[in-house]
Amino acid sequence: MDAKDEVMRGLTDLEDYLYWDAYRRAAQDRAADFAARVPGLSEGQRADIEWWYVEEQIRASRTIADHVTDQIAMVEARHTERYTRLRRKACVALTLLAGVVLILCVSLVLATMD
Repeated sequence: MDAKDEVMRGLTDLEDYLYWDAYRRAAQDRAADFAARVPGLSEGQRADIEWWYVEEQIRASRTIADHVTDQIAMVEARHTERYTRLRRKACVALTLLAGVVLILCVSLVLATMD
């Protein structure tokens, strides 16, 4: 891996972290807004609600990300399988075509020799 690839990977990792952090902060802000509107909560209860909501949002986003990753892998496997079958069929068709052309050439040579 050369330096350019490492820099690009580092930038991608940094971008991913910033997206994750922004998502987490947004979830924390939503939980804080909700907890602030509920009367009679202690600071500990508010903190518990915020923590639970943020953790639940992170868990849900991981579940969705895992599902999307699984779907992509499944589609990729199907595509690879189809492409392999197509290549195999194309190879067989080209072999048959080459055989027919060879037979026609041999027939033509034999016909002209008579």
